[in-house]
Amino acid sequence: MAKAYILNTCSTCQRILKEINWSGETQNIKEKNIDKNTLKLLAEEHGSYEALFSKRAMKYKSLGLKNKQLLEDDFRDLILDEYTFLKRPVFVFEDKSFVGNAAKTVEAIKSYLG
Repeated sequence: MAKAYILNTCSTCQRILKEINWSGETQNIKEKNIDKNTLKLLAEEHGSYEALFSKRAMKYKSLGLKNKQLLEDDFRDLILDEYTFLKRPVFVFEDKSFVGNAAKTVEAIKSYLG
């Protein structure tokens, strides 16, 4: 199983898909957000829900979240309620996952794919 959670309108997601020559399944999170079980597994692998949370999302500032002390349950609930809070892209393989668009993450995906 290889799946990418992306936002179809995100040029960075599209660039990364091309850069790694992605041939797996993609899920547009705007049409169908990530499910609770997958998010839980990702949080366990990456250490927290906060690690999966995008503080760059426009709603983060507009909702005043940067001035609040958020707990893990808050990060989880926000991601599940609003797709823009999921750090993207997210690539999920059978034994490993990658989150975000940092250059080192993209390089790690390339290495993983061989």
